[in-house]
Amino acid sequence: MDVLSDVLTAMRTGRPKASLSMANAPWGVRFHPSAAAGCHVVLRGSCFLQSPAGEHLPLGVGDVLFTPHGDGYALVDQPGSPIVDFEPAADEHATLDEMRIAGGGPVSELLCAYYMFDPARPHPLLADLPAFIHVPARVGEHPSLRSAVELLGNELGNPRAGTDAAVPPLIDMLLLYVLRAWLDEQPESAAGWATALRDPAISGVLRDLHRHPEKPWTVADLAAVAGLSRAAFAKRFTTVLGQSPLAYLTWWRMTTAAQLLIGTDEPLRTIASRCGYASEYAFAKAFKRAYAVSPGRFRSDGAAGDRPA
Repeated sequence: MDVLSDVLTAMRTGRPKASLSMANAPWGVRFHPSAAAGCHVVLRGSCFLQSPAGEHLPLGVGDVLFTPHGDGYALVDQPGSPIVDFEPAADEHATLDEMRIAGGGPVSELLCAYYMFDPARPHPLLADLPAFIHVPARVGEHPSLRSAVELLGNELGNPRAGTDAAVPPLIDMLLLYVLRAWLDEQPESAAGWATALRDPAISGVLRDLHRHPEKPWTVADLAAVAGLSRAAFAKRFTTVLGQSPLAYLTWWRMTTAAQLLIGTDEPLRTIASRCGYASEYAFAKAFKRAYAVSPGRFRSDGAAGDRPA
């Protein structure tokens, strides 16, 4: 898998949800702060994003709004319209979560999706994302994103046999293409993951770290992969990503370990080896430092449903 795919796998947890929402003016919906990231696409009509500061951003047909941090906000047909609270479905396994607001005015139709990100170990990419990402509809731009919206909208609007299986990967595709669109629009001078994924030296190192976390990497080894001197590489990596190469390696090893503990039945010694630890003891000590619980407790809590799966 490539680095961005790995990042998405590490970020998201649980089952994503999506719906088609219809609202006749006047209408407004308030989304309270939560652990969920939201994505809204205007399919018909128009609306405004109302930020916590009271600012209003107009959204038209084809516009995409992504709220990665679960900040509170509202969507309204016009500033000043009455607002109701969004009430998510009680069934955590339900795929569709439709909403209807019957008013007497023009109709707006939105495709809405939301994702759960693991609050215990958020990926550093999340820190680089603004509170609200607006991808305006522009003819000829982001064709893959538009295709994902169309496919997901068709499944939600005309459920058929297999819709429950088709919707979650389509929601994942929507998230991927929104992030790609944001990354593509960042200026060359931007730091963080927007630069890291475009920088051949840094992205090559990240790819190797993600593919082989079990290797006994040193800064000199990683500098050789990047084709830079040790000092130049360490400075460049730390400047771009805000942490040292070995600090990120440790973070990724622990993230990989958590995924293996929850998603597989592999014994601890195997997971320790796959994550670059020579002994089960050393692995358990590093894991507890990262997660504040032992690997065994982490696995049992996950199996019992105490942690997001």
